[in-house]
Amino acid sequence: MATNHHREGSRIGPSLLLLSVLLISSCFSTISDALSVTVNELECVSEYVLYDGDTVSGNFVVVDHDVFWNSDHPGIDFTVTSPDGNNVKTIKGTSGDKFEFKAPRSGMYKFCFHNPSSAPETVSFYIHVGHIPNEHDLAKDEHLDPINVKIAELREALESVTAEQKYLKARDARHRHTNESTRKRVIFYTVGEYALLFAASALQVGYIRRLFSKSVGYNRV
Repeated sequence: MATNHHREGSRIGPSLLLLSVLLISSCFSTISDALSVTVNELECVSEYVLYDGDTVSGNFVVVDHDVFWNSDHPGIDFTVTSPDGNNVKTIKGTSGDKFEFKAPRSGMYKFCFHNPSSAPETVSFYIHVGHIPNEHDLAKDEHLDPINVKIAELREALESVTAEQKYLKARDARHRHTNESTRKRVIFYTVGEYALLFAASALQVGYIRRLFSKSVGYNRV
């Protein structure tokens, strides 16, 4: 009986550990939020990558894109520079995109936004550095076991869902900006049309009254 209880406990233990990690990861992903970066000309954000081969992923959205940009706007340029100074990712002329790459080495990476326009732009930026232990890590560290690898894989899968939610949230914020700007423009144009119509009507009434006053004066003569 003691052996059976021990086996049941050994089966339940990893399950509880896995559930705890998922709950902690979900709470952490809910608390963490995307950065809001104001790009005047060039703005950079740095992130340290601990291990070679880690997966660096994220997304960015120019929140004000549909509000102030016209059809010939050149867009925002996005570049990622490795600790060696090499470009590992480049995206040109866009209002938002996702990115993912394997870090060639550990160290400080720079994520830079270049705004060729004179007007400042607000960028919603989210980044995540994921690490999943491999067979080499298992061989080096005797404290690692396959359950830790599985937990890391599930954590990264959850993180990818969280990143997608943040990307959609940023795009939704941009659409709200667009709708609000469109509504204000419609109201402004409508008020302007009514003002012009009123002014044109007043001029026509005044012109007709002047004509009638002149005709009455001629008849009296």
